[in-house]
Amino acid sequence: VQLQASGGGLVQPGGSLRLSCTASEFNLNYVTVGWFRQAPGKEREGVSCIGSSDSSTMYGDSVKARFAISRDNAANTVYLQMNSLKPEDTAVYYCAFGFFGTCSSWRAPYSEWGQGTLVTVSS
Repeated sequence: VQLQASGGGLVQPGGSLRLSCTASEFNLNYVTVGWFRQAPGKEREGVSCIGSSDSSTMYGDSVKARFAISRDNAANTVYLQMNSLKPEDTAVYYCAFGFFGTCSSWRAPYSEWGQGTLVTVSS
């Protein structure tokens, strides 16, 4: 399984980006997918999650009302729409999946992690 996050880049404060998480030879529709980020010198932080069994969603406090997670089952892709971006959103963003049905904790046992994509918010 190869999990890949893409869509990062440089954006001005207040702008938007959409990140994509895709998997080769694996169907993401049947797993819970999470987005995490890590800024330089900081610990990894949970950003968003979408459950496999109930499509429940969960967001980190710092991104609520600005970010939205969604699935496109036909494309085997999970998206993270990021709006009203702030400089403090600058980080490497990673997607991961786990074989648990719902989003309940950032400490859940995610099984597979992809390489990250860098998001830089700066004027």
